[in-house]
Amino acid sequence: MRVVPVASKADLGQFIRIPSALLGDDPAWISPLLLERTLHLGAKTNPWFEHAHQQGWIAYRGDKPVGRISAQVDDLYLERYGDATGFFGMLDAEDNAETFATLISTAEQWLRERGIKRVRGPLSLSINDEVGLLVDGFDTPPVFMMGHAKPYYGARIEQAGYTKAKDMLAYMIAPDFPVPKVMNRLLAKFMPRIKVRPLDTKRYTEELAVLRDIFNDAWSDNWGFVPFTEAEFKDLGTSLKLLVASDLIQIAEVDGVPAAFIVALPNVNEVIKGFNGKLAPFNWVKLLWGLKKRFPKSSRVPLMGVRRSFHNTPLGPGLAFLVIDAVRHHLVARGVKQVELSWILEDNDGMRNIIEQIGGHDYKRYRVYERTIA
Repeated sequence: MRVVPVASKADLGQFIRIPSALLGDDPAWISPLLLERTLHLGAKTNPWFEHAHQQGWIAYRGDKPVGRISAQVDDLYLERYGDATGFFGMLDAEDNAETFATLISTAEQWLRERGIKRVRGPLSLSINDEVGLLVDGFDTPPVFMMGHAKPYYGARIEQAGYTKAKDMLAYMIAPDFPVPKVMNRLLAKFMPRIKVRPLDTKRYTEELAVLRDIFNDAWSDNWGFVPFTEAEFKDLGTSLKLLVASDLIQIAEVDGVPAAFIVALPNVNEVIKGFNGKLAPFNWVKLLWGLKKRFPKSSRVPLMGVRRSFHNTPLGPGLAFLVIDAVRHHLVARGVKQVELSWILEDNDGMRNIIEQIGGHDYKRYRVYERTIA
């Protein structure tokens, strides 16, 4: 077996196609769009590369690709934490201990040469992208921008010396849930001060700045948090503008000041299942029709936040519920039957309690592993 660094456009194409080659026989697998993955891994197209470095490798057995991995060093993370932690991600391989061990040791050596003493992963590429390895919930397809794996992945990573650092949960909920009486009583006290509104598309740039400010404040104490840069959120905003109607982005104001928000995405994976990652001309038509004319039956909430000043106050849970409540009515009107809220840290008891009170249940678990390499 040989491990080859990704060094050309052809290598990158091979790197991106490996998961489908390995997981294609899994009925729950949905290939991501190859174009989207190419843009995500492009230093000229992904602003994450303005503050981070990444290298990918492909494992070959003879001429057959049998695995891949990436390694990342994020300067913003290191500035914030100063703990000499680097990351691996995009790990997919055949069920073979040697393949996993060789790929992981290759990534570790690259990280070690850059002063890294602890490795965490998988992150593909950052804490604000696909995070963790699926360790529970293999029987259902991933929703948009969430990962999938086979059950043997976790055991192979642990055999390479890695242990659990943190688990993230994906919750599923029906959007037509009844409002809990306790929430009605709580909100009755605060409603005169609160206004919930959709994103104002006429002020899109300013509204994006509001969302970024709330998110970076709301999540700043969370495990592993790295703030979105202005360039990253601008890039995200371009994608949101293409995918998300303004009423699926709701902002809650307290005394006229933005305090919380939520973004609900159509589950693009419902539409692209069967595309095999390719956007051929007819697939473009199917994609646009599936998103604009016949909304998917499922959705995902990837972004949500309540300002820190409201954390651990009676109003905090109320704001979280209000933005969920505001967006879910628009999802119901579009015929959505299921909404995934992901990801939620396993020890975020406050958010988990809110979701469970309105009928949500955790149905997938993703794990971040770590190992000291100093």
